[in-house]
Amino acid sequence: MADSPEETVVEQIAVDGVAMVQLLGPQDRLLRVVEKEHPDVDVHVRGNEITLSGPAAAVRAARGLVEELLSMTRSGHGLDPADVSSSNRMLRSDGGPRPSEVMGEAILSSRGKTIRPKTAGQKEYVDAIDENTIVFGIGPAGTGKTYLAMAKAVQALQRKEVNRIILTRPAVEAGERLGFLPGTLTDKIDPYLRPLYDALNEMMDPDIVPKLMATGTIEVAPLAYMRGRTLNDSFVVLDEAQNTTPEQMKMFLTRLGFGTRMVVTGDITQVDLPQGASGLRLVTRVLSDIDDIHFSRLTSDDVVRHSLVGRIVDAYSEYDEKRLANRRERDEASEFATRAERRGPGAAGPRDHLPRRNR
Repeated sequence: MADSPEETVVEQIAVDGVAMVQLLGPQDRLLRVVEKEHPDVDVHVRGNEITLSGPAAAVRAARGLVEELLSMTRSGHGLDPADVSSSNRMLRSDGGPRPSEVMGEAILSSRGKTIRPKTAGQKEYVDAIDENTIVFGIGPAGTGKTYLAMAKAVQALQRKEVNRIILTRPAVEAGERLGFLPGTLTDKIDPYLRPLYDALNEMMDPDIVPKLMATGTIEVAPLAYMRGRTLNDSFVVLDEAQNTTPEQMKMFLTRLGFGTRMVVTGDITQVDLPQGASGLRLVTRVLSDIDDIHFSRLTSDDVVRHSLVGRIVDAYSEYDEKRLANRRERDEASEFATRAERRGPGAAGPRDHLPRRNR
């Protein structure tokens, strides 16, 4: 007979093969996240044994999370609080991959830090980069679109799958003007490319990066510098693609040469173009049915920054949906009023021509 969801049960998990500090984290930080994710379950640790008590269904869910964390720890995966929350979200989704499958394979290890997908959406995105020539990573801030793309670029260079890395983004102002910044044109553009430099320095030895850039093995440049070129044997990342025009997007994609892979990242809710359509919005309609081009759409569930970022993204999405709905209502009301004005005060309405009994 199945346990009743309200029945109180007690279960023990024996931890062997790993140190408890690896599983629970310094000052039990990871344990605190487990308790937060499962507030109905009492969690007690004594020696190498974890005891869970509470409603049967809640204890089963908590046990599944602890066992997944234990499996990842045994495989050498260093855990952080965000990993625990992401793992719990994956376990709650029916039919989805297990956290140990998603986070099991590292993309890159550098300076004691391992870069790997942390959500199911990120795993699908990374796999798509391996399987397609052009991949579009579309999603809100904090979903790892650019960071994972750059990690795959560095991995491809280290494996000698490509001869160079090209990182580019449009130099579009977000409320400020380039002309008011001090220095030469290079000095003015550099702040727009700085996030790419910072990510490179995290993934590679900072002493090596300038040498690779000097030899052209790594190139970081504004999108305008791509015109007229054919990019062969390269891994090319276009960041902030929502700020490209349709013409710029077409220009960039047609730079594709032999042995080259491209990853295009952007957030279509953060367009800084002063006017006109976003090239990223248009390309999702134009190229959606072409083989070897993949669109990965990340959501707030894939945010791996502070937990507040996901809630901020959801709040803004809800606000934008309400604003669009209100705008449609105003447009419909305005159109109705315009038609009524054209008909004139004595004109027949849409039902006035019918006999009274049929109105």
